[in-house]
Order: sequence, then structure tokens, then C-alpha cells
Amino acid sequence: MKKLLLIGTILTGSAFATLAFCSGGGESEYSGSRYSSLDVAPVKNQLYRNECASCHFAYPAGLLPARSWQKLMSGLEDHFGDNAELTPEAHAAILTYLVDNAADTSDYKRSRRIMNALSNDETPLRITDTSYIKRKHNELTDREVRNNPEVGSLSNCVACHTQAEKGSFNENQIKIPGVPKSWGWD
Repeated sequence: MKKLLLIGTILTGSAFATLAFCSGGGESEYSGSRYSSLDVAPVKNQLYRNECASCHFAYPAGLLPARSWQKLMSGLEDHFGDNAELTPEAHAAILTYLVDNAADTSDYKRSRRIMNALSNDETPLRITDTSYIKRKHNELTDREVRNNPEVGSLSNCVACHTQAEKGSFNENQIKIPGVPKSWGWD
């Protein structure tokens, strides 16, 4: 009887392991990330949102590794052609937030995938320079992005990713503005 109970327990455990593997394993909604519908942690830091989102989308910290945020924050006097210097207090607080929530410390699936695609010596300053993001957008044409007045560049995440501000970059939530329905995006 004990042998049958043991065999039944092993088979049940194997069935659950198989179910988890077949349903995506670590990528399922029940493991790997804190929130099943999110790809990266949404921006929760109000100071970061106030300072950075006054000029552009407040990119979730989980889209770059800590080393990238550190390098980016060390050159705010020439932030992609603009002076984005902050007070020392704001600089320190935002840097701490970004490093603490960076892709290399995150358990969200998109952050993990970005890190898995980077080599240890890569320190991208632009999210769009990461090989993972390039690969995810490689099928897009200039007509859809660069020559689209409502998009302009891949760095304008919120133009197409309708839930980006909430931390979701799910392909089912993409809507490329100005692209006809027949292309499958509208």
C-alpha cells in the first residue's frame, strides 16, 4: 500500500511538473514575476516620473542593467543632446531607484530576457540598442516607425505599446498608429 501511495505521489508531481513545463514553465503567470500580466516592473518612483517623464516616456528601470543606468546618469549634462542635470539629491535618489530596479536585479520576464541577450561587457545607453529589443522589433518597417509621424522612433514605446506605462509590452496590446487594419495591427 505504501508503495502505491509513493508511486501515486511521484506520478502526481510529475504531472504537475509536465503541466508547468508545457504551459511555459518559468514564464507562466504563476511564477517568475510578481504580476502575471506585466513584462517589467512599472515605474513607481514619483521623483523619477516627474523629472524624466517631463521630456520623454519614463522607461521602466527593468529595461536596462544597472551598469547602463549608472553610465547614463553620469552624463546628464549631455543627455542625448540635452542638458538633463538634476540637483545632487534628485540625482542620487533617481540613480538609487534605477539601480535597485534594473534588469539585472529584476525577476520580471522581459527584464530577464534582456539580460540573457546581453554580454557581460555590454553597457547600452539606449534600450533600443539592446539585442533583445532589436530582435523583437526587426520586422517593423521604416513606414511603421521612422516615417510614421505618430511614432518617429523605437524609443517612443507608448506610441504602439498601449500598456507600456503599466509595465506590459505584450504583443497582443500593440497598436501601431496609422497602420491599416489589413496589416494586422489596428
